[in-house]
Amino acid sequence: MYLEYFGLREMPFGITPDTSFFLAFNTYQEALNTLLVAVQTGEGFIKITGEVGTGKTLLCRKFLASLGSEYVTAYIPNPFLEPDALLLALADELGVPQGEGRQSHELFKTLSMALVGFAGQGKQVVVCLDEAQAMPLESIEALRLLSNIETEKRKLLQVVLFGQPELDLKLRNESVRQLTQRITYFYELGALSRQETEYYLAHRLSVAGYTGGQLIDKSAISYLYKLSHGIPRLINILAHKAMLVAYGEGSRQVTLRHVRAARRDTMVLSQNHQHLKWIMATVIVVIAGLGVGFAWMLFR
Repeated sequence: MYLEYFGLREMPFGITPDTSFFLAFNTYQEALNTLLVAVQTGEGFIKITGEVGTGKTLLCRKFLASLGSEYVTAYIPNPFLEPDALLLALADELGVPQGEGRQSHELFKTLSMALVGFAGQGKQVVVCLDEAQAMPLESIEALRLLSNIETEKRKLLQVVLFGQPELDLKLRNESVRQLTQRITYFYELGALSRQETEYYLAHRLSVAGYTGGQLIDKSAISYLYKLSHGIPRLINILAHKAMLVAYGEGSRQVTLRHVRAARRDTMVLSQNHQHLKWIMATVIVVIAGLGVGFAWMLFR
């Protein structure tokens, strides 16, 4: 690959969430601060939403890594589980033993006792659910019931929901209105600006070990931003492919031409480009048809 060629220690634009690349832009730092304040104040439910590729999973991992030893944490990356399966996954994450064939009420009781036990040790339990928009409504309700366990001072279980905007639609369902009322802290992640995109690229290259001059030129950065709309995952995909193209050509700098080649090799962008061309062609045909019809009515 191009690591040695560009003087890098590791891949700068991987799509696997890596907290060493976390960059505290205003929006991400605000989201992280919101999470830390929420757990410190003992709130039951916290919600973080954002479009696909905006960095929710990376934020989640950074948040979990920021918690001290006074917290017991559980991370469930795929909450598309029925209530019993979700409770079993939660018990497994918290290290709570469960017997074979245990009934729902017994599992619920076991988890409740475990939460009380953690509280007795001065521990606070935080559960993070990624892709929460995929959770069945019944499982959301099961979590709410479990979060009812509390002392006079605070909740014994805090739940952080990370999800796409579809999560908000799901939470409007009448059957989970009690949970929705308990979400006192929430934050919506947005895309990066043009200036933030430039800083983001430079930051990731620096973390990966790059020490040279500007590797991605200004026109390439502008086009990267235009194509990605500031979505970090798309920025990573395009930047990685553009660097591959530059390496293949023996170029020491990524230019606009390399990003254009990366766009052609990126399916979602190629499909969008073809779709846009089809729409434009349809509009032209419709306008032309209207023009012919108008002329015929005018001169008949």
